Amino acid sequence: MSERRRLEATVHGRVQGVGFRWFVRRNAARLELVGWASNDPSGSVRAVVEGKAPAVDEMVAELRQGPPGAIVDHVEAHDLLPTGEFSGFEVRAGGHSGD
Repeated sequence: MSERRRLEATVHGRVQGVGFRWFVRRNAARLELVGWASNDPSGSVRAVVEGKAPAVDEMVAELRQGPPGAIVDHVEAHDLLPTGEFSGFEVRAGGHSGD
């Protein structure tokens, strides 16, 4: 069984108003990841994902690419200890303060 990993990421660039949160949600479903994504008041998108390490690595690559219409300047990503607290993936309201 693959090691579980949890990642918190902030995606900077032109990432709001282009369906970025829904892009993250679709990829999370495809990769069998759980967590959330939200718009940040700074204009960035924040996401927390948890699941098998290779899937989390693939999500980071997807975040760096983004959906059509997005321009990703950079992604800040930090590993956290997996908690197992999520049962699915949700798109949260803008400005969500996190967990």
